[in-house]
Amino acid sequence: MGRYVVRRLLWLILVVFVVSLLTFGFAHAVPGGPFASEKALPEVVKKNLERKYNLDAPVWKQYVDYIYDIVVPRVTQGEPKRAVLENYLINIPLVEGYTFRWMDFGPSYASRSRTVNDIFREQLHVSFELGLYAMGVALIIGLPFGILAALKQNSFWDYSAMGVAIFGVSTPVIVLGPFLIWIFAVELGWFYPTGWLTWQHKVLPSIALGLGSSAIIARLTRASLLQVIREDYIRTARAKGLVERVIIGRHALRNSLIPVVTVLGPIFAYLVTGSFITETIFGIPGLGRYFITSITNRDYPVITGVILLYAIILVLANMFVDLTYAWLDPRIRYD
Repeated sequence: MGRYVVRRLLWLILVVFVVSLLTFGFAHAVPGGPFASEKALPEVVKKNLERKYNLDAPVWKQYVDYIYDIVVPRVTQGEPKRAVLENYLINIPLVEGYTFRWMDFGPSYASRSRTVNDIFREQLHVSFELGLYAMGVALIIGLPFGILAALKQNSFWDYSAMGVAIFGVSTPVIVLGPFLIWIFAVELGWFYPTGWLTWQHKVLPSIALGLGSSAIIARLTRASLLQVIREDYIRTARAKGLVERVIIGRHALRNSLIPVVTVLGPIFAYLVTGSFITETIFGIPGLGRYFITSITNRDYPVITGVILLYAIILVLANMFVDLTYAWLDPRIRYD
């Protein structure tokens, strides 16, 4: 198990390197620049800004410096300063006033008084919380609906559950979000339409973001459980006189969850970092709006930082999924 985890972490380094190289190269290949606007800056000011942010160097050198600041840790003396051009995400105090500092994602070109790490500290936890709530909605709706549809195949419950699943898959957040606001916030007044303070702010965006994923989980759970309950060992368990609840809960459901768990990793990564549209519709102060504006503003550090964050979360989520296989199926070993 330990060797497997180490191998996956080494693969994580390779994935982050490839993703960062492609993202950095494509972002710089797009015409325009971070300081190009309708009202052109004086040439002297533009050159000074490019010199300040190292944009006057060749692209390959910019990339090397960018990766160096992220990967290579530092040990500094004195209190850590959060300067715009030197701001580290991890700051661990050591002995005698020394500080271990690691992962500097660089400054933001659009918000020049802030860095990418400042944006992560202030907005990432909101997007992460929204993703967790949406994941909970997806599991609470998807698993019971999928199990019910499989156990009541070709019945009213099956058609109803799959109808909800088809609705969730076919209705994007950009349509579902305003509809939920109109019904439950404007007409009924049960929840708040925008913001992220109380539970009344969090219910609607969590449902809007998690409903589509719940539909995927429900359909996959139904298909997998239908296949498992037709296996020989399930018929043998019934022939021995076991209670149906025990057969489904202890034998069938556990084995049918392996395909479901497989998709939970990518779904979790998507819900945590892919809530850009949901945050915009519901006015949530998360990471999404900064990522969208960074694309239009050519804010290279924010673009690359958010995509690297998505890649890291995706790889770690898939590694956790692979480790869960061993719990679901004792025959799987990683030694």
